[in-house]
Amino acid sequence: MNVYLLQIINGVGIGMLYFLLAVGLSIIFGLLRFVNFAHGAFYLLGAYFCYQALQWGLSFWLALVVCPLVVGALAWIAEKVLLSHIYEKAHEFHILVTVGLALVVQEIVIIVWGPLGDNVAVPEVLDGVVMWGSFIYPKYRLFLIGFTAIFAAVLWWLLEGTRLGSAVRAGSESSEMVSLLGINVFRVFSFAFALGAGTAALAGVLAAPVRGVEPFMGIEALGIAFVVVVIGGMGSFAGALVGGLVIGIVQSLMSTIWPEGARLMIYVAMAAVLLMRPHGLLGRG
Repeated sequence: MNVYLLQIINGVGIGMLYFLLAVGLSIIFGLLRFVNFAHGAFYLLGAYFCYQALQWGLSFWLALVVCPLVVGALAWIAEKVLLSHIYEKAHEFHILVTVGLALVVQEIVIIVWGPLGDNVAVPEVLDGVVMWGSFIYPKYRLFLIGFTAIFAAVLWWLLEGTRLGSAVRAGSESSEMVSLLGINVFRVFSFAFALGAGTAALAGVLAAPVRGVEPFMGIEALGIAFVVVVIGGMGSFAGALVGGLVIGIVQSLMSTIWPEGARLMIYVAMAAVLLMRPHGLLGRG
């Protein structure tokens, strides 16, 4: 099979992971107007909770469901106790507090699991490769593409096709008007924050068998998430999907064409998009 076609398919799988990682950040920033530099920490927790669940002998499938819910609950508590009090502050306060929160989470991970990384086993049923003629591809990466596509459809329906999603979007435009309609806008915002964090944790769980776990993976994830959101457009669900796919495919192709510059090309792609469309590919001007 053509190596470039294989890398494009591989890039789609990576891009769907980036979408899961970035869409939560896009929800939190685009709808709540909140700069969340702790987003990578939720991804980190999702990956390590999955790792710990497997260490306890639990199944990957249970971890896939439970870990994002646990991280989402922790994010909801953090939002209630700490972050909700600084929504009205300048973005500098958002950055300082969330960076501090991310560092605290990272240090806790190092204390509990140590400073060195570890591998996470692929589920037994998804181990191995799929062979269709000349097409050979890992089963787990095919699962990633299918699972994230289904999850993206469900998440889009939740945000665009339900009353709760309408309340979240309306609350981002005018919280006073939503409150006058009898909706507790702060509860809606807490849900949106927990949803964004849980989605990042889901990306961490899915990424763990691909790249393993290590305490500094959250920093890398945060940088990629911001690049994807900037390319796709702040607050745009479809933009996060398109941006994730663009970055995933660019990175995958460049790992074959120019391995040393694969990471650099992510930022070159971002700069190129910003030069042509300052608000992102699907962002609101």
